[in-house]
Amino acid sequence: MKKTLLYTSVAVLTAAATFTAVNSQQNEMSFFITSEGSGDGANLGGLAGADAHCAALAGAAGSSGKTWRAYLSVHSTGNSPAANARDRIGHGPWYNANGIEVASNLNVLHGPNNNLNKQASLTERGGVVNGRGDTPNQHDILTGSTIDGRTVDDGSNHTCNNWTSNASGSAHVGHFDRTGGGQNPTSWNAAHGSRGCSQEDLVGTGGNGYFYCFAID
Repeated sequence: MKKTLLYTSVAVLTAAATFTAVNSQQNEMSFFITSEGSGDGANLGGLAGADAHCAALAGAAGSSGKTWRAYLSVHSTGNSPAANARDRIGHGPWYNANGIEVASNLNVLHGPNNNLNKQASLTERGGVVNGRGDTPNQHDILTGSTIDGRTVDDGSNHTCNNWTSNASGSAHVGHFDRTGGGQNPTSWNAAHGSRGCSQEDLVGTGGNGYFYCFAID
């Protein structure tokens, strides 16, 4: 009887440990806001530089084995086609540094029922970014995108020369805290344009050059 109870207890504990390990792996961080920008305004070194920044921050925070992509759109040029942010980031689901799901798939991410807000949109280390009402306000997040995650195609450049400029131009930004001013103040990815591409301009608009990072695997 005692042996039976012992074996049963061991089996239960083993199953619980296995469930916890699998659940932990499934809920590993796959989304974050960068805790720091490039320091050079919207000059991120293009998409390649932005992706590398995501990977470096994730690695420093202890994440491994994932491929990271910046949630950024770029316009077409003579040398390369346009790229939509939504097409760069995999299919979900995505979890923050605390294992909380922020969106289960692309449709949810770009719909009204995602979990992107000040409490859930954390940095790679689980920190909360300053939002509207905090000092300084840093809620502007670089995206270069429309509400549905695509390039803004109105004839103007909304990506600070495809994330290579810290001078003139503008970057479309979202509000991670879902509040503030602009055309779409509650949009996490398409609230308004920045007043310029320099670090000073991004800070003056209400940001700090941060952007979103998603794991595609």
